[in-house]
Amino acid sequence: MTPPTSAQTAARPATSPQTPPLPEAKPDSLGLSALRLQRASDAFKREVDKGTIPGATLLVARKGRIGWFDAIGRQSPTTEAAMARDSIFRIFSMTKPIVSVAIMMLVEDGKLLLGEPVAKFIPEFASQKVGVETGSGELDLVPVERPMTIQDLLRHTSGITYDHTGNGPVHKLYQQSRLRSRKITNEEHAAIVASLPLICQPGAEWNYSRSTDILGRIIEVVSGQTLGTFLTERILAPLAMAETGFFTGEENAGRLAEPFATDPWTGEPVTLFNMLDRPAMESGGGGLVSTTMDYARFCQMLLGGGTLDGARIIGRKTLELMTCDHLAPGVTIQGTLLAPGHGFGLGFAVRTQAGLAPFPGSAGQFFWSGIAGTFFWIDPKEDLFCVFMAQGPGQRDYLRTLVRDVVYAAVE
Repeated sequence: MTPPTSAQTAARPATSPQTPPLPEAKPDSLGLSALRLQRASDAFKREVDKGTIPGATLLVARKGRIGWFDAIGRQSPTTEAAMARDSIFRIFSMTKPIVSVAIMMLVEDGKLLLGEPVAKFIPEFASQKVGVETGSGELDLVPVERPMTIQDLLRHTSGITYDHTGNGPVHKLYQQSRLRSRKITNEEHAAIVASLPLICQPGAEWNYSRSTDILGRIIEVVSGQTLGTFLTERILAPLAMAETGFFTGEENAGRLAEPFATDPWTGEPVTLFNMLDRPAMESGGGGLVSTTMDYARFCQMLLGGGTLDGARIIGRKTLELMTCDHLAPGVTIQGTLLAPGHGFGLGFAVRTQAGLAPFPGSAGQFFWSGIAGTFFWIDPKEDLFCVFMAQGPGQRDYLRTLVRDVVYAAVE
């Protein structure tokens, strides 16, 4: 067996024990209804029986202890293995909050400022233009009115986009590029993004985007380390998140959660990356694989004001800044990812009003999700967090709403 590389270290540190569990308690002692949490699990068992997803895990914690942790259904549709508490999932965009915390650690270290231009760290961004669609469908390239900043990347107001969030001229340029390849490096990825036009002026719109991938490259530039090494040394190892990384080892091949080969609702093929393959690109926007307990430890740290088991990861006031709404009133929100009554902070969606959205929650709640069906939220008002893991890309919106409904029903 070859010695572990830095990326393998980020997947599962060779010297680390298995992820230590958070403490558990009976639901009733935490102000949670055991009966209603069982109904929550039953709701997902019905979805498994209907063929919506192969399986899922559901973890609910309050007051620093886990009140419910259930593994439901099968780990993969091609095996009889039951879903397990330690099954490994592609968490895709749930990578973003971890990388956003990492960039804010560099802010706390005095290595960069939120208002600094991205081009200071990646010079290719200095020559970017904004693509403005003409009446004939062509693109006019116009100068930026102000430089894109680190804060823009964190709150997705950079003008960068994703190839799958639309089909306009800029999106088509993204689609024709090599940006989806896992064989390019973070440096190469950033250079490709910098070579493409922006979809809008920096600061004008909220566009969900590859911005966090660019943050991952900035972490490499500033720290002099690979993104995986930095995340391991500064976040994953201190939090004992022993099973989180950009891929996992062959010894874990029997623990991988997999989706249906075709979407149960549309019949379209479902293709997700192989978690055993080591990628050249350590995607800060969507490359991590993890377990439910690993991510629960990250959530408990956030709910605890930046600390877990005596390890301070991020300062309390820095975290407070990250979980405030950073979208000014004039910013246009593109797409449907942010429901009414929500804004976006530095790496998280933020609930600004208790009402308006068609699902329960508290003002001040912050959260994000992954495109394959994973989801978490943290509710400081209720001293509660939830981690939900599944691999069903086409069902992700439905599952996010369902899990909110059934879990909040159990809060006494």
